[in-house]
Amino acid sequence: MEKFITQAILETYLKEFLEHTEVDVAICGAGPSGLLCGYYLAKNKVKVVVFERHLKIGGGMPGGGIMFNKIVFQKEVLPILDELGIDYNHYKDNLYVANSIETISALTYKAVKQGVKIFNLLSVEDVVIREKKICGVVLNWTAVEQAKLHVDPLAVLAKYVVDATGHDCEVAKIVEKKLGWVSVKGEQSMWAEVGEDKLIENTKEVCPGLIVCGMAANAFFGSPRMGAIFGGMFLSGKKAAEIIIARLAK
Repeated sequence: MEKFITQAILETYLKEFLEHTEVDVAICGAGPSGLLCGYYLAKNKVKVVVFERHLKIGGGMPGGGIMFNKIVFQKEVLPILDELGIDYNHYKDNLYVANSIETISALTYKAVKQGVKIFNLLSVEDVVIREKKICGVVLNWTAVEQAKLHVDPLAVLAKYVVDATGHDCEVAKIVEKKLGWVSVKGEQSMWAEVGEDKLIENTKEVCPGLIVCGMAANAFFGSPRMGAIFGGMFLSGKKAAEIIIARLAK
């Protein structure tokens, strides 16, 4: 029995990984914006894979606000919540409250069922470039990174790479450090109203082949953080998907 359990895991995992060594889009980070970007890409028949360095997915969303597992959305985001089957309650004015665990669970389920392939415990340590365009990511196991072992990585090719790594803006920082193609300003202190508005504006292609979304977009352009309000994160993920779909259609 033990042998077959092992074989079942190895054979199915390796088969799925091999099928995703070349994709349309590689998303780095399985937080809310990365997952929603993947959901809308897959919904439009785009081959997409998400790489998450941590054991869990969802970024900071499951923790809600200081471990109170409630999060806030604006009215503009309600159609997305309805599409994903997420319950919410009106709080006041333009603000609605949802359960953070339900939200990330529903989003993950819908993304996977739509065709998004998620691999956790894999870290992006570099990018692949061809003729001044980002065209893939270089991966290693997170455990290798944490143990500081000298183990060579592997690469996955993609037509577009999405940096959805959150506050650290990790992929863009790799591009800045190694290639000098971009300049990451770093996120500013909390100002929810400004941060939410800027998040949508900042979601864009910052160099050929690299799109920033979610908190990585605000960190890239030096805009404020927002706290436990996630409307902008959802709208940013959707916008990133729309940008890529338009690019791929050309």
